Amino acid sequence: MSKESQAFGRNMKRLRMEKGITQGDISRSLKLARSFISNIENGKTNPTLATIVKIARTLGVPIKDLVK
Repeated sequence: MSKESQAFGRNMKRLRMEKGITQGDISRSLKLARSFISNIENGKTNPTLATIVKIARTLGVPIKDLVK
């Protein structure tokens, strides 16, 4: 995937781990498969804007922290 997808995934994983949140926690909160969350974090898939907003809310961070 693109550099942007990989950067988003790295940022998401770093923030998630800093907050002590598991992929399972996010998947349950967003009602998405854990494998989908894993694919996002590994830069293998691009989440929709709506999903990005939900991820940011779940992590308690501004969207800009995920996409920088």
